[in-house]
Amino acid sequence: MCDTVGVTRAPRGYHGVGHETIGSDLLAVQHALGALAGTANAAERLLGEIANGRLEQVTADGWYPIGWLLEMMETIEQRIGRFALLKLGRTLFRISHEQRIAEVARCGRDIVHGIDGMYHHANRGAAIGGWEVLEFDANRAVLEKTTPHHCVMEEGILSQALQAVGSPAVISQSQCFREGADACRFVILPAMQSAVWVAP
Repeated sequence: MCDTVGVTRAPRGYHGVGHETIGSDLLAVQHALGALAGTANAAERLLGEIANGRLEQVTADGWYPIGWLLEMMETIEQRIGRFALLKLGRTLFRISHEQRIAEVARCGRDIVHGIDGMYHHANRGAAIGGWEVLEFDANRAVLEKTTPHHCVMEEGILSQALQAVGSPAVISQSQCFREGADACRFVILPAMQSAVWVAP
């Protein structure tokens, strides 16, 4: 059983012992909701008093219980839906990862093989899951995800990261934790011939 508050079922191998997330990931929620609604106080109206009270304590480089982020993702899914979670993932990448990734990633392959490092840069604890590359070739990649984060939000992160290196892609799931699988499995197809999928 996972010891993360509010998580009753966890992906394979995830126990979440002392799992914390970096503050910039939490602040991404405010930015994403504000961009969607066109108003700075969108998060305040949508998330409620408890979540907003927590967000008031957050600094970008601080560490906070993962449950705070997981609960906000559930609220966003229930009250707005898939598009908002994709937006959150894209925003989270830009705020927490883009500057650092721009220094080391040059192509789609770098993102595919670097997504686990991105996750562990912004999350800490024991047995907190991660990403594994199951396949990679010139035509596609297959990744398995055992993190507790909502898979649609993670799709947003992947999509934005790939676009940032000039390799936009079509991302789908061949299996989903939320549909009963023990982990999510993502299939990534470069979106066009000119995509920078593998660096020369």
